[in-house]
Amino acid sequence: MTTIQQRDRLVSLDAFRGATIAGMILVNNPGTWGAIYPQLEHSAWNGWTFTDMIFPFFLWIVGVAITISLARRQERGDTTRILLLQVAKRSVIIFGFGLFLSGFPYFNLSTIRIMGVLPRIAVCYFAASLLVLYTKSVRVQVCWLAGLLVSYWLLMKFVPVPGLGAGVLEKGKNLSAYVDSLLLSGHMWSQTKTWDPEGIVSTLPAIATAIFGVLTGRFLRSERSKEEKTAWMFVAGNILLLAGATLDMWMPINKSIWTSSYSIFMAGWALVCFSTFYWLIDVKGYSRWAKPFIVFGMNAIAVYVFSEWFGKLYDSVIVFKQPDGSELSLQETIFKNIFAPLASPVNASLVFALSYLLFIFLIAWILWKRKWFLRV
Repeated sequence: MTTIQQRDRLVSLDAFRGATIAGMILVNNPGTWGAIYPQLEHSAWNGWTFTDMIFPFFLWIVGVAITISLARRQERGDTTRILLLQVAKRSVIIFGFGLFLSGFPYFNLSTIRIMGVLPRIAVCYFAASLLVLYTKSVRVQVCWLAGLLVSYWLLMKFVPVPGLGAGVLEKGKNLSAYVDSLLLSGHMWSQTKTWDPEGIVSTLPAIATAIFGVLTGRFLRSERSKEEKTAWMFVAGNILLLAGATLDMWMPINKSIWTSSYSIFMAGWALVCFSTFYWLIDVKGYSRWAKPFIVFGMNAIAVYVFSEWFGKLYDSVIVFKQPDGSELSLQETIFKNIFAPLASPVNASLVFALSYLLFIFLIAWILWKRKWFLRV
């Protein structure tokens, strides 16, 4: 834990990161999973909701931050070897946090989920950092981006899966799921057990999402005016939205297998949304409205890890045994006795999620007020 200065920081990026983390916490902590507004849960398969925008936004932000951070350190005189060691260390720590959260509180190593949100972030961060450290040409980086997206599309469409054939993109019946079943058997998401939405093959287009951010970071470091940057990011975002929606006809927009069309479409949304933050905060100077997001964004990983850890903690503590023998956790008891009587099931569930978000914000605010920022 250390203190850092806000001078020269891209405040709009902190705010956008914070808004994304707030969205993660909101959708991950409803009062009950049985009553949720459709936009606050993932699309059943093809298509997208508000919830499906959150993870790619964070990976895109990771890419932007990589470009800006590594460039500043190189200008400071850090060698590629030093930067590579720092990147590797940070990747291992983030991956380790992911394994810790997957195992908590029982740490059953025979079934612990290996991939997940933080492990995917770690892999994408490492891969995108390598690209920034060892390639200086925009053309080369664009080629890597296109290569990942096209390669994934070719793999999913034309590599035959035993018993299914080629080109099948159904839930649990596709190349990505097949590879997961071979390499991650017993260590996948508990909701599916036979495939993982953060699986191995689908990490390829997720890396591409981070590279979209890398290219945006390069553009933000250019000599263009802030107004020109805003306009071009907004235009580029809409072009990517159109491209993703068009490609949906051949490869559906799908978060669970992170299709190439999904990667492109969500990069478009990230650019459109961030350009709005950038224009309001860094161009026009309107930042007071974004203060809560900035507080979240300055300690993003720490806030996310704490929210997931605490959520698992109070969901695992059994405080009441019902007459039918079923048990109620602390989380279920709080929701049933305090929030459920307040409104309809979906609204009570939403109020619970908002209350939890406020609680996490108070923790983040204390850290921010004391200028304590976790640097991994």
